[in-house]
Order: sequence, then C-alpha cells, then structure tokens
Amino acid sequence: MGCVSTSAHVGGSQVLGIIPTTIAEGNITRKIIGEELRVPTMQDRIWKMLDNSDAFVTLPGGIGSLKKIFKSPLGLN
Repeated sequence: MGCVSTSAHVGGSQVLGIIPTTIAEGNITRKIIGEELRVPTMQDRIWKMLDNSDAFVTLPGGIGSLKKIFKSPLGLN
C-alpha cells in the first residue's frame, strides 16, 4: 500500500490514509502519505473508506484482502 499511495501522491492525486488508532499508536505502520484519518476499529475503517471513495482496487495480498472484499458493508457476505 505504501508504494501505491506514494506514487498516487507524487502523481498529484489526493491520498487519504484511514487507520485504526491502535495500529497508529503501536507504530506498526510507516508514516502515511497525504492526509491521515484515525478511526476506533477496523469496521469503522471500512465504513470511512466507503464514505470517502469512488472506487476500490484490491491488490494481491493475504487473507485480510479477501476478508475486506467479501465481509464488507457492501452486502457481499
């Protein structure tokens, strides 16, 4: 995600990083490029992503990527 957000930012796109507070405070991630929005839970993160996005692209990843696609508030359960 870091390479994609950095490239988008360098290319002039608006980048919003939405991160749960526990992850941000635990310093698990690197510094977010662009604007950072902290939310209480992962579920809140998904809702904020839906509120602030026009489209989604899912890149190959682990089981967490599949969970975000199929267990989202989009009703794709």
